[in-house]
Order: sequence, then structure tokens, then C-alpha cells
Amino acid sequence: MNIVFAGTPEFAAVALGALIRAGHEVKLVLTQPDRAAGRGRLVRPSAVKRLAERHGLDVLQPTSLSANSIVAAIAKREPEALVVAAYGLIVPKAVLALPRLGGINIHASLLPRWRGAAPIQRALIAGDTTTGITIMQMDEGLDTGPILSQEAIPIEAEDTAQTLHDRLAMLGGRLIVAALAAPRSSRPQGTTGITYAAKLDKREARIDWSESAEAIERKVRAFDPEPGAFTFCAGAMLKVWHANVERGVSGAPGEVCASGAEGMLVACGSDALRLTEMQRAGGKRLPARAFLSGYDIARGARLG
Repeated sequence: MNIVFAGTPEFAAVALGALIRAGHEVKLVLTQPDRAAGRGRLVRPSAVKRLAERHGLDVLQPTSLSANSIVAAIAKREPEALVVAAYGLIVPKAVLALPRLGGINIHASLLPRWRGAAPIQRALIAGDTTTGITIMQMDEGLDTGPILSQEAIPIEAEDTAQTLHDRLAMLGGRLIVAALAAPRSSRPQGTTGITYAAKLDKREARIDWSESAEAIERKVRAFDPEPGAFTFCAGAMLKVWHANVERGVSGAPGEVCASGAEGMLVACGSDALRLTEMQRAGGKRLPARAFLSGYDIARGARLG
């Protein structure tokens, strides 16, 4: 099948790879412009662009799909389907109308739950026990189109945004290949259970120790690997990468109740968290024993 593909991060690159392996003719790849990333702020191409170039595919990186030249470039490829995954730009009606099968989106939630930009992280923060992939016929709304297929997976107790992303990306690649191989009738999304997955704000990653230990632990996993849950100790930023809930421990929120080889026990609004993997600004992620051997945080210290 002749396809135009639109996507940007690794989640989308996994789907593009699955389509290539399945033998589809990817006539054009749309991805966001190269941007600065990482600690050195070096300008880097997206994961989708890197994969597309390895396979010798045509790539365009517009800042908008509304320009007549972009619409014409897509129409020139005569696509049978436009496949979209985590693209990050609005796909206008004029573009959706070009392919015979329209636009087909790979979305990392069980729609209508978690429409929007950050469904993986929002599911973790909310404490959902299940998520999945929805293959959706695109319309002009925000993830509001009819559903072609869905498959659920459990959210495990130790899942981070990264581990959940990786499993969902693989599932998305498999489901889009299946959807194109055997097109089926769609069904409308339900009108109940609608939630919105707002884009992450780095300020959300600052730990509020007045929240419950359970809520904070979910955020630690949701913000791993980006942007990383953080707090401050004596004015220095401290990132928290892994923590375990400990019941029945009380203290002032943010108070260090114990500190040793097993981790740093910090009181929360209810219960406590034992921090077992941490990072100082400019340093490496370290297990508690190694971290505390070079950065002594005594009992009674306050984080916040």
C-alpha cells in the first residue's frame, strides 16, 4: 500500500519501522524540524527522520501542513493512507481528504480516555492499571475520531514512562500493520469516560511532599526519563528516579526520617517514600548507597 507517514519521536519510529518491514511503500515521511536536545543542546534530527534517511525515504519537515506547497507534495505521492503517530502538528482537513483511507492515527491510550499529548504519563500519574493502543480514523477534533481497533495491556507496578512507552510502541506497530492489512468498519468513541492528557509542564515534576507517598511514587515513574521528578536539599536540586512506598511512617512532609545504605526515607503527606535511586545536578543516576556515600543527607534534613 502507498503510504505517507507523519511522526516525530521514537514511538513513531517504531511504527514506521513496522510498516517498512511489512512491505508498505512509504512514499513520503513528514516529521518535525530538527531541534536542540540533550544536555549539550545540540540540534538533532528526530528519531523518525533518522530511520527514514537510513531507508532512503523522502522526508519533509514543515512547521505547518496548511501551506499549499505541502498539501501538493502529499497529493503528488497519491497515498492510499496517511498514517500518523505522535507527530505533534495539526493535520488539516485538506490533508486528511487526500488518501482513499484518510488519516489513521496510532494513539497510546484506550480512547476516549486520555485524548491529547501525554497519555502515557497521565495514565501513570492517575494510577491507571490498564492502558493500550487505539488505531483511530482521524477527524478534525483532538483524538475524537472513530475507532478502528484497540488492544489493552496492563500497567505494571514498576512501569515507568519509558518502559510503558516501549511496550506500547511495539503494540502500536503491530496494530497499524494489522489495520492496513485488513481494513475494517469503525465504531464511534464512547461519550463517557473522556479524559484529556495535557502536555507535560516541567514544573509538575517538582515533588510536593504534602502529597501522599503513593501519589508521589507514581509521579516519579511518570517523569522517568523526562523531565525527571525533582526536589531540593539545602538549595541544591536532587532528582529522584526510583522510590518505594513505606506505610505507617510519619513526619513533617519532606523530612528525612532515616538515611542509609537502603535509601533515604522521606515523610510525605501520608506515609513515606524510600528513595533508592537519585541524582545530583550535573551528576549521574546512582543507587542510594553510592549516592549517599558522596552526599550525606542526615536524618532531620528537609527536602522541598
